[in-house]
Amino acid sequence: MEIKAATRYARISPTKVRDLATAIAGLSVAEALKIAEFSSRKGAAIIRKTLRSAIANAENNAKVSADNLRVKEAVVDAGPTMTRYRFCARGRVHPIQKKTSHINITLTDEAGGK
Repeated sequence: MEIKAATRYARISPTKVRDLATAIAGLSVAEALKIAEFSSRKGAAIIRKTLRSAIANAENNAKVSADNLRVKEAVVDAGPTMTRYRFCARGRVHPIQKKTSHINITLTDEAGGK
């Protein structure tokens, strides 16, 4: 059985979150939480929050124990980019891109994981 959780429009660049998402893919839920808990990356808090949401979905909606769960996949996609402008010399402006991310985590209770 697959259990999903998503965080949409997170105000962080997708490249800052992707490396941690690929690191937890295929691991058990306990190991993935440890990695997200002790990582000093900025996106670790968002990954941890989404992972805990997926665990809560599994326990409350699907009635599956969290001990048997594995992270099947963790995908980080780019969301919409907000463009702002900053004034600079000689009356010009430079665009500032404020990127967002969509984080999708899928858990499974199968033994293989991937």
